[in-house]
Amino acid sequence: MAYMSEEGYKKLVEELRILETVNRPEISRQIAEARDKGDLSENAEYDAAKEAQALLEMKISRLKETIGEAKIIDESKLQTDCVQILNKVELKNVKNGMKMTYTIVSESEANLKEGKISVSTPIAKGLLGKKVGDVAEIQVPQGNISLEVMNISF
Repeated sequence: MAYMSEEGYKKLVEELRILETVNRPEISRQIAEARDKGDLSENAEYDAAKEAQALLEMKISRLKETIGEAKIIDESKLQTDCVQILNKVELKNVKNGMKMTYTIVSESEANLKEGKISVSTPIAKGLLGKKVGDVAEIQVPQGNISLEVMNISF
């Protein structure tokens, strides 16, 4: 089951629509064009188009699976007493005082450039359930970090 915001769900549905109605017909056209060029055993364009088709179909299948398992979170029921999915969390690194803000989202919505981290990351897992003022000791690839929860919002 993949928990996500309604916005994230709509983005996935739109992406699936584009893949099925734009990308799929384009790849079919490329395959037909390559097929018309003759001998398929030595046709690199045909092989590339068939490989692109296989990758596209795999992506479509994964998206359909994610959409099928999606559970949209009712944002009106979100609370800020402790960290949970879809919360924006302001943190302070206890060791160096550096401040950061992350929004905890589903894997399909994660985008570090936008400050959105997946609920399955070590940082998000370490923060879930923490309250303002709590310090989370989190194991990351570089070692342990201590993050103090400064504020929780949405």
